[in-house]
Amino acid sequence: MSYTPHGCHLIAGEWVASADSFASDPASGPAHRFCTATVDLVAAACTAAEAAFEAYSATSREERARFLEAIAREIEARAAAITEIGHQETGLATARLEGERGRTTGQLRLFASHIRAGEYLDRRVDLALPERQPAPRPEIRLMQRPCGPVAVFGASNFPLAFSTAGGDTASALAAGCPVVVRGHPAHPGTSEIVGEAILAAIWSCDVPPAVFALIQGGHHDIGAALVTNPLITAVGFTGSLAGGRALFDLCAARPDPIPFFGELGSVNPMFILPGAMSERGAGIAAGWAGSLTMGAGQFCTNPGIAVVLADQAKEFAQAVVAELARMAGQTMLTDGIARAFEAGRARIAAQDGVQPLLNQPCEGRVALPQMFMVKAAVWQQTPALAEEVFGSLGLIIEAESFEEMEQIARGLDGQLTATLHLNDTDVPMAKRLLPVLERKAGRILANGFPTGVEVSEAMVHGGPYPASTNFGATSVGTMAIRRWLRPVAYQNMPAAMLQGDWLS
Repeated sequence: MSYTPHGCHLIAGEWVASADSFASDPASGPAHRFCTATVDLVAAACTAAEAAFEAYSATSREERARFLEAIAREIEARAAAITEIGHQETGLATARLEGERGRTTGQLRLFASHIRAGEYLDRRVDLALPERQPAPRPEIRLMQRPCGPVAVFGASNFPLAFSTAGGDTASALAAGCPVVVRGHPAHPGTSEIVGEAILAAIWSCDVPPAVFALIQGGHHDIGAALVTNPLITAVGFTGSLAGGRALFDLCAARPDPIPFFGELGSVNPMFILPGAMSERGAGIAAGWAGSLTMGAGQFCTNPGIAVVLADQAKEFAQAVVAELARMAGQTMLTDGIARAFEAGRARIAAQDGVQPLLNQPCEGRVALPQMFMVKAAVWQQTPALAEEVFGSLGLIIEAESFEEMEQIARGLDGQLTATLHLNDTDVPMAKRLLPVLERKAGRILANGFPTGVEVSEAMVHGGPYPASTNFGATSVGTMAIRRWLRPVAYQNMPAAMLQGDWLS
């Protein structure tokens, strides 16, 4: 079924219009107009969220679990319409959107199951020791409690899994926190129909309607108004380093600084050790080409760098280029992202010492894969080469020795992922690299490619800055819920006061 957006904001269970509007910029199909947010609407959404917090945070884990499951069902009930408008707005293939929808509903159900178990509360009890000398010990109980209203910024590259009902929203609702979402302008219609699904779940589960708000459009002042509103207690963001850092600084500069959980991307280096290269270099080259171009390279875990030994680099480069040269152009998410990708390609190509292997200028919104090669010494002297280019662009770094490869690892900025390609003969070298990479990345892979991020109990999607703004957190997996909680200790609390989660 087709979906025609009404173009309004969702605040406190009502679809609200505003005077100004903006037009969507779809990859195909019709454009639609959407109301543009104002600072006053942001304030209204935050005020409503705060008013809903006390009642929503007091709901049982079972009630919140049923709410999350209802959101998943309502999204599935709109599956065809979501796919249609998502494809129009982003250019993403139908299969990709259907897979992302499954990931979105899957993580909602995973969070529901996780909070039912109750382990995320981290409940601890120190029993009273009234006879202890020289002073008695009181009874002390600790439990995690929701922090308050949360602001979430939708991501450009994941219109479902990292946007309106994505991981940040789902984990915050699971924790007991109302959410105010700033929809991404790349896919406002997709955001709106998912917002309708959440609203339907709100009514069916009888939860406070202001637990979720969706505001659309506006410029930097809208984002600033959201993160600086005194009722917002934490922020979730997936996007660019520049945009994330600006919001992070605003959060830190508040009279009451709040945590900003920003996932800002990285170059996700791969270290291809000599035994693995000799044994299966062609296979690694084919795998890298496929991973690099998946979704036009528009993944924060896109492996943009391969570090190899110089005497193996030429043959490996030839194999990678042969794979990439056969690949057609792909539509990027927005005109702005396509322009930034073309600018990144031109910037890398213009750097002294960089050898172009596949240097293909792009036109419009259609991007072609790119591949370059550089000596490790040049890489280490050129910080610009370590900057992420969002798209299908790869850089091979030639290391003259394993020691130079290790120097590259030690010089890396924070990353979301790092990968070791190795065989049995490479284990001694891999053991030297592993403790270095543990300090650099949130997820370390062996003999794989990082573009698939499993939504599970053990997943970490984060890393040292600038990969993310909080290295102790993850935006994927059940530990994501912990971002929206804070520990509270209860001392000598009467049994009659220990209700809710203390009793289940």
